Amino acid sequence: MAKKSLIQREKKRQKLEQKYHLIRQSLKKALSKATSLSEKWEIQGKLESLPRNSAPTRLHRRCFSTGRPRATYRDFGLSGHILREMVHEGLLPGATRSSW
Repeated sequence: MAKKSLIQREKKRQKLEQKYHLIRQSLKKALSKATSLSEKWEIQGKLESLPRNSAPTRLHRRCFSTGRPRATYRDFGLSGHILREMVHEGLLPGATRSSW
């Protein structure tokens, strides 16, 4: 189980990213349409003035049940070992246990 503080920090980043998503998107679009160098620098300065944690690259996918940051499957939102346990218990329809 991940520390609760880390999970809360990730939730805070998600809220910030949603809050500034449209602003960031419009600034990037304006940056691509800008013609003069001084215009581009001005827009880039506005982009840099946005909170750092509002950038989508700062988000990290975590396991839904445990909060584990690594080995998380996108389709299920679960980490590998939790996914395996659920398959063994038959909780995921369509998933089969591997054996060879």
